[in-house]
Amino acid sequence: MYTMGIDVGSASSKVVILEDGKEIVAAEVIQVGTGSTGPKRALEQALSKSGLELEDMAKIVATGYGRFASEEADKQISEISCHAKGIFFLVPTARTIIDIGGQDAKAIRLDNRGGVKQFFMNDKCAAGTGRFLDVMSRVLEVELSEMAEYDSRATEPATVSSTCTVFAESEVISQLSKGVAKENIIAGVHQSVASKACGLAYRGGIEDDVVMCGGVAQNEGVVRAISKELKRPVIVAPNPQITGALGAALFAYQEAKKES
Repeated sequence: MYTMGIDVGSASSKVVILEDGKEIVAAEVIQVGTGSTGPKRALEQALSKSGLELEDMAKIVATGYGRFASEEADKQISEISCHAKGIFFLVPTARTIIDIGGQDAKAIRLDNRGGVKQFFMNDKCAAGTGRFLDVMSRVLEVELSEMAEYDSRATEPATVSSTCTVFAESEVISQLSKGVAKENIIAGVHQSVASKACGLAYRGGIEDDVVMCGGVAQNEGVVRAISKELKRPVIVAPNPQITGALGAALFAYQEAKKES
């Protein structure tokens, strides 16, 4: 039995195809999200990769910011529930999830069965999200993929204190004009992101294991900063961008089993 999970975010589109609720047969990530061709392209590429057709899917569940625009889906489920489901499938010891996406950040507490105990979310401001890092990358003229390497060479992280992306951008420009090394500024930027994400996590209490997902989890500099802030190791979920789509595919499998 094949099921599909579609995660339509603000900055990326993800699709996972699952066989019998156990094996990922295809996973696709397109780096554009809702309102774009991203969801359609991710779906088509996942089907092509698996050699399957849409008609082969027993059930399809959509999640994410743009989930209600997914015409293929049989059901829509919140990204909180889907991230919890996907992470628990990948890391059964997970009890605290930190998810930093394109335009929001979430902290989710799980019970020992993978159920959501509580969650906190920042979706009112781009500070502390992937969008914040995009802006800083542009200002610093450093590719996003290179920021972790710059961070690793920092000697004295700069202070990026503003809680607003626009003001933080001005702060960074000011530091550049004063000759502060890009390595130190980037380390400061990563610390700022970590501080905001950990602030959400602290509200619900931290319990090991801590697992990180979302596109920003691919930035080792941010992961190091979060680990330092929490004073404990942080596990990065395998293929951290697909955890929501994976959770959606798992929910789809449950729905299909109920009907059969």
